[in-house]
Amino acid sequence: MLAVLGAAGSAIVAACAGSTRTGSAPTASTSATASASGVPVATPTCIVTPAETEGPYFVDDRLNRADIRVDPFDGSVRPGVSLSLTFNVAKVGTTCTALEGAQVDVWHCDALGVYSDVSAESTVGKRYLRGYQVTDSTGTVTFSTIYPGWYQGRAVHIHFKVRTFSGAQKTFEFTSQIFFDDGISDEVFQQSPYSSRGARDTRNAVDMVYTSNNNSGAMLLANVTRSDVGYRASFGIGLRLA
Repeated sequence: MLAVLGAAGSAIVAACAGSTRTGSAPTASTSATASASGVPVATPTCIVTPAETEGPYFVDDRLNRADIRVDPFDGSVRPGVSLSLTFNVAKVGTTCTALEGAQVDVWHCDALGVYSDVSAESTVGKRYLRGYQVTDSTGTVTFSTIYPGWYQGRAVHIHFKVRTFSGAQKTFEFTSQIFFDDGISDEVFQQSPYSSRGARDTRNAVDMVYTSNNNSGAMLLANVTRSDVGYRASFGIGLRLA
């Protein structure tokens, strides 16, 4: 399955490399107003990078939840290696300050390379590995998910979208993707159920999104470490809202 890519967005993100905090963000309304909380983000630098394409598989299912492994259609849990995924979102100005109240959506394929709620995959109605949270006062959201698999023509990646609202009115939208170190993916894909698929055909160095915009994927690599039950991944997002 080859992702049909749309034009990359013109918005700009600054990926802030630094410390992370684990733990789920509190539930909040989709109409929450995003604002800079004034909480400094503990990062040494903010590196501005371009947005990446949304791709063909975004569905605005409006699932406000921390654990996206569960399919609300039937309550099943998508199999795969556990991944705790943390985003730290900041507003970039003269400094980086935590962005509170921003809606962060994530979506990605399962261990066998299949997306939920996609007609081409015959998964319409299923909603595994999709969901959103709203950033807390420190600009943080954490999702419980699985390490993503691969599909033809794409390296391992997770899509994300950040939106801000004033009441029900959307005031800002940014879309991009994060990537994973090929060596870590090699380790994961030796395990079941990933191993049933054989060798993947696309690594970061030849991925059409990773190599776009002067190899911008190198600035979108998640910080991944092992945990007792699988892996932890973190990524800092800094947004220029004006």
